[in-house]
Amino acid sequence: MTSTSFSVGRDCQLVVMGPYGRIDLTHVTTFESRQMATPVRIDRIDGTQMAAELPKGWEGHFELERGSSAADDFIARAEAAYHSGSAVPLGTLYQYVNETNGSTSTYQYDGTVFKLAQAGTWKGDSSVKQRLEFFAGRRTRV
Repeated sequence: MTSTSFSVGRDCQLVVMGPYGRIDLTHVTTFESRQMATPVRIDRIDGTQMAAELPKGWEGHFELERGSSAADDFIARAEAAYHSGSAVPLGTLYQYVNETNGSTSTYQYDGTVFKLAQAGTWKGDSSVKQRLEFFAGRRTRV
C-alpha cells in the first residue's frame, strides 16, 4: 500500500517475462516509459485546425545495480537466437502500481524487445550500474 497521497517510486513493481520465462532483475533503481505517437495535423480550408496523435508503441528503460547475471544472460540468449537464424525473441513487461486509494493498477507491455544499452562499468569498489532499454508494440491495462 502507498504511504503518501501521491505516487512515489516505491509504488511501482516490474516483472519481465522473456521467451524462456521470468527474468529476475535484481536491484532495479529506475523505470521510465513513454508513449510513442505520430502526429497528424490537418489545416482545413475554412481555417479550422484538426489533429490526432496515432499510437506507435511504447519505449523506456530500466536502470539497475547488477546483483546477478540475469540481464546479461537474458540478452545473451536473445543475441544467440538472432545469430542462429531465429527471430528476435519478444517478451512481455508487467508494471504494477500501488495506487493511493489502496488498489493496484496493472499495465502490460506486449511485443517487447530489449537491449542492454549499458552492460556496466567495472572499477574498484564501485557498484556496476546497468541500463536495459525496451520497445513495446502496445501497452494495455489488465
